[in-house]
Amino acid sequence: MFQTQQMQAKFFGAYEHSLDVKGRLTLPSKFRVLLKEKCFVTRSQYDDPCLVLWAQEDFFSFATSVHNQDLSNSSLRWNMRIWASEAFDLEADKAGRIALPLALRRFAGLEREVLVHGAIGTIELWSPESWSESKARAGK
Repeated sequence: MFQTQQMQAKFFGAYEHSLDVKGRLTLPSKFRVLLKEKCFVTRSQYDDPCLVLWAQEDFFSFATSVHNQDLSNSSLRWNMRIWASEAFDLEADKAGRIALPLALRRFAGLEREVLVHGAIGTIELWSPESWSESKARAGK
């Protein structure tokens, strides 16, 4: 979908968490510390069926790099528009929970169980079903 850019390696490990009835997710404490008080959530920049959490500085850096690409390509322009229009900034509450927007939860198929994966420069949120299907398609 977009050209990638280098980000600082900081998110590793996999965790199983659950959404509460209000669509809030408690992040692993080691991830919360690195995200600080604010983060962004988007669809995957790679067209994977998951959500991505970004540290604020990484989100702005990636968005700038996307904006600086050759936008004469209408497909890239539309990908950028959709990705940006569905990006939300989030703040964790005192319990370390973030409220995931309903439209993004639906896109990623997040209903109750959520696999929280460190993806080096970002954090990915997968439904268990999508993760299993994607891994199988990748032959892993």
